[in-house]
Amino acid sequence: MYAARAQFPILSRSVNGRPLVYLDSAASAQKPRAVIDAMTAAMEGSYANVHRGLHTLANETTEAFEAAREGVARFLNAEAATNIVWTKGGTEAINLVAAGIGQSIRPGDEIIVSQMEHHSNIVPWHMLRERCGAVLRWIPVLDDGSLDMAAYTDLLGPRTKVVAVTHMSNVLGTINPVQAITGMAHAVGARVLIDGCQGAVHAAPDVQAIGCDFYVFTGHKLYGPTGIGALYGTAESLDALPPYQGGGEMIETVAMDRVTYAKPPHRFEAGTPPILEAIGLGAAIKWLTRFDHGAVAAHECAVYAHARERLEGVNWLKVVGEAEGKGAILTFTVEGAHAHDIAQVMDRYGVAVRAGLHCAEPLAKRFGLTSSARASFALYNTLEDADAFADALIKAREFFA
Repeated sequence: MYAARAQFPILSRSVNGRPLVYLDSAASAQKPRAVIDAMTAAMEGSYANVHRGLHTLANETTEAFEAAREGVARFLNAEAATNIVWTKGGTEAINLVAAGIGQSIRPGDEIIVSQMEHHSNIVPWHMLRERCGAVLRWIPVLDDGSLDMAAYTDLLGPRTKVVAVTHMSNVLGTINPVQAITGMAHAVGARVLIDGCQGAVHAAPDVQAIGCDFYVFTGHKLYGPTGIGALYGTAESLDALPPYQGGGEMIETVAMDRVTYAKPPHRFEAGTPPILEAIGLGAAIKWLTRFDHGAVAAHECAVYAHARERLEGVNWLKVVGEAEGKGAILTFTVEGAHAHDIAQVMDRYGVAVRAGLHCAEPLAKRFGLTSSARASFALYNTLEDADAFADALIKAREFFA
């Protein structure tokens, strides 16, 4: 993966006079040259609006835009490109589904989420609680950071309408058994949404194997640009959803006394879409899939393991989340120091880590945390990055000791 690292221009820069060690990819990953070049080429050589024009530039851009959709479908192992809806990110994708399902939710209907969810997969369901009288049920998280599957079994019942869980926790690194979760939910007639914003990058995003009704992810964590994401839905699930927004592109006909809507996916893509961003995401997926997924996962875990080994026996460090088979995310607290202060001192040594609640307040409360720091490893990180992380963390601790 050292050759892959060289394809990220930003990783050659320095921060505070030291080589940049970027360990915040769970928040947003850096972009390879292939993505930068694809978006630049589209702007410089063939940009136009899509689906609306008959001239050469419009046709070229539409072809690139739809080729990116086809690339997403292949990446997720979707049945067809028509199962892929462009959104501005994972958050909008979840809101789209929640808004559509919400029109059939009745007071007392139950929605199951887990304690480890990102706010993006909590707040839209809370909105259905507020507006429709839905009841939120919570899958507990065990001490090691794994889901309590026995408790999940007990939560399922005839009032369960939706199960919405993350494929991989952005805080704990836990990779959830989403295929089993989906099968159990379907057995009671519930629909399943999987938040794949981390899982699409580090786990195995095979939607047909998972069997879920919906799967969402965002581009900027997948080495692509911001402002673009995708919603996968089965043909049946997308057909059942009403339009999310109104405008151009999502209609078949508009008259003064009626309107008819387009079929999915265009039904959910009102207005001019994020054209350049979709092309950039398509380039990111094409670039990423050149690498063997197993080899990438093994590399990330090796870097994570090296960082852990460097800190073995340190009694002032507490690691949050150690589930078996977890991804390469190291969330931690340091005795005697606030996470924000630790992150700021580490930045002096060129090491970028996250600090805060990581948009997962219920999970922080579950572990009794008011803040934590997080180092998230990606395919471009190296064993040298792990050493730099450990060195900077030890120096930061000494600063506050």
